[in-house]
Amino acid sequence: MSTAQLTHPAENRPSAVTARDLARATATRRERTARVKMWAGGACTALVVLPILLANLLPLPGADAQNLAERRLPPLTDGHLFGTDQLGRDLLSRILHGGQVSLAIGVLAILVSGLLGLAAGAAAGYFGGWVDAVISRLLEAQLALPLLMMLLLVVALFGPSITVITCVIAVAQWPEVARLTRSLVLVEREKPYVAAARVLGQPGRAVLVRHVIPNIVRPAGLVVLLLLAQAVLLESALSFLGAGPQRPFATWGRIISDGQDYLTTSWWLVTLPGLVIALLVVGVNLLGDGLRDRAPRRRTTKGA
Repeated sequence: MSTAQLTHPAENRPSAVTARDLARATATRRERTARVKMWAGGACTALVVLPILLANLLPLPGADAQNLAERRLPPLTDGHLFGTDQLGRDLLSRILHGGQVSLAIGVLAILVSGLLGLAAGAAAGYFGGWVDAVISRLLEAQLALPLLMMLLLVVALFGPSITVITCVIAVAQWPEVARLTRSLVLVEREKPYVAAARVLGQPGRAVLVRHVIPNIVRPAGLVVLLLLAQAVLLESALSFLGAGPQRPFATWGRIISDGQDYLTTSWWLVTLPGLVIALLVVGVNLLGDGLRDRAPRRRTTKGA
């Protein structure tokens, strides 16, 4: 044995860290990051959603109860946690009750857009041919239009009711779900179990509904969840521009619009509703990213 081998024996030994260990470490780090995102996103979302759901049970003044003697009180004054607005109405109560309208529109919109996008994308990806061509041209045509201008035009034509705004946001969002669903179905339909189902004589629609769609619901559902934040932002933008649900509904966008004239003197009228919207959007995005990045756990046998 040479002198170099005696003085540096570790240099000639193979590394104890294998590629499998590195893969496990990467997967563990990714899973840990996804778990942190899920917890943070769930906490931010719950911090906004739970008070909104319990707004009718909390000891708060009415959302439309005016008291001109208490106009524009700053936060933490005379029992008003978020202060009051220019008409003496409790700002926290208005934010929570307005959130019920904004969240209801957002949830209904993503449900409609999710079902529409899932059905259209699955049909385009599985059947192909003229079905795929027609749906793809519709997607391209809608994506080429400016989103906000299209929403304002439709609301101006049919009126700013909750039903119209919900349908408008749903129609605006379905292309994203349809595009993802189509790409997933294109991959899924080439797998052996689909060919086996066809060999067994199952019709194409039955294979699509019973086998293909259940395998793509999870990734498509995550996109629908992420669209909730976009739906809330779209509804707030429409309300801010005066095209949202009309009074007496106090949506988040209308609250910000009513308080923008007092931004320099009463900052809380705009800042606090904006922070609530930002907290919900960040929470939903973190929750969706965490669920998307979460790797499925593999079952290990004993002795492996």
